[in-house]
Amino acid sequence: MAVSRTRRTVRHLLTSGAFVATALVPGALLAQPAGLLSGGAEKLSPLTLSAVEPLASGPYTLESGGYYSIDIVGDGSAELTLAGPELFRNIWIDEVVVNDLEIRPLGLDSVEFDDEGTMTIRFIAIRPGTYTLAIPGTSGESQRAEFVIR
Repeated sequence: MAVSRTRRTVRHLLTSGAFVATALVPGALLAQPAGLLSGGAEKLSPLTLSAVEPLASGPYTLESGGYYSIDIVGDGSAELTLAGPELFRNIWIDEVVVNDLEIRPLGLDSVEFDDEGTMTIRFIAIRPGTYTLAIPGTSGESQRAEFVIR
């Protein structure tokens, strides 16, 4: 009976979002909310989707389980797509924000800009590895961004 009540209490703590349990023993200390539960995404340097500018200034190094926010800025110089199915399948996308409209997709394969504008993607890095976002049909290193999840 006591074990069942303890399991319900622990399950409630873990699913309520109020706290993250540091240990599952009587008298355990409780930590402050972390990552997604804290509401604060780590802001990454923006990507620039342009026919004349490099996409990124360097590789992005992320921690598995970390919550991140990245702006993709299209300068309107051309109609461009940014594809990265491997990256998008190894992160959990919390939301995509375009013109203050929030989209909560089950997944992405690519995004496309027909005109200038900014898109924000908030996500949790999941599976460690090295992944690329790139403009399809280009071969230049400046038209790709590398994401390393550790």
